[in-house]
Amino acid sequence: MLRLVSQPSMDKEQKLILQKKLGARLQQLRESQKLALRELSYRCNLDHSKIGKIEKGRMNITLNTLFELSDALQVHPRDLFEFDVEPVVAVAVAE
Repeated sequence: MLRLVSQPSMDKEQKLILQKKLGARLQQLRESQKLALRELSYRCNLDHSKIGKIEKGRMNITLNTLFELSDALQVHPRDLFEFDVEPVVAVAVAE
């Protein structure tokens, strides 16, 4: 019989990596549309410096902000998550 020792979860470092990947994806989508930071900020009513921090992976964002950004870029929110993610593995032990 196998017993689950720990729930799969992400540590702080893994979360930061995902935050940076999300930011890089946001920047990629913005630049593919030839939008300046300020233009995107006008479209989604967010300060351009906040968007810059998000793109650099230095700011954790809310779902509402994610939806505002995806609407401004005219993409589905899931498109912001099109990047590779390392799987989180649970540890199981035999009893």
